[in-house]
Amino acid sequence: MQWADEGIILATRKHGETSLILELMTPGHGRHLGLVRGGRSRRLQPFLQAGNTVSVTWRARLDEHLGTVVAEPVTERASRLIAGALGIYGLQVLTALLRLLPERDPHPALYTALAVVLDDLGDPISAGELVARFELAVLGDLGFGLDLARCAATGATDDLAFVSPRTGRAVSRTAGEPYRDRLLPLPRFLSARAEGQPTPHDLAAAFSLSGYFLDRHVYEPRGITVPPARERLLALIAGHGAVV
Repeated sequence: MQWADEGIILATRKHGETSLILELMTPGHGRHLGLVRGGRSRRLQPFLQAGNTVSVTWRARLDEHLGTVVAEPVTERASRLIAGALGIYGLQVLTALLRLLPERDPHPALYTALAVVLDDLGDPISAGELVARFELAVLGDLGFGLDLARCAATGATDDLAFVSPRTGRAVSRTAGEPYRDRLLPLPRFLSARAEGQPTPHDLAAAFSLSGYFLDRHVYEPRGITVPPARERLLALIAGHGAVV
């Protein structure tokens, strides 16, 4: 068995005295593991770092085997990511989200989105918007996507202000106002007619929204907890990058 693809390194771990096991996100083969022989060498180790994009060739005798990987650098962003808390926690949050997906299950749109987010983890507000959208995209690929395009009650596409916690569908301000205590706020930037940059308050509402449905559909049913890095990332975004 053999295939060639591009991949973003999610994590590495030592194997034996000289090798590494790479955890990759690839467009055509999903989240995939592979052994890099000699991966801790002076030539390979500098670019075999989480956050970097590499071209890979994977080989194994049988498809279900771990297999070996030959990797070459494409985009090196790891040094920038680990230079600040926003990059470190952002990468940890994204990696944890991708681990919710079945291994080796292709999600090409998420791969493309991952590269975009990793390249924009410098500004807290911009990063917050992208990570919140990424959480919603993961929910969608897991089969629990939200319908935020039109009001569930009236079909209207204007002034969408709430989300039903039961159905995950948007509700307009007029239709939802009598029931606002039972509904989740929908930040304006997530609506179909969004304009302008979100505020920290908008981002807090977005993460509350995605967090609610991740808890309900993914974390609680699987008996797992929210990654600690998520709360640290949210604190950084709320504080406009102040380290907490």
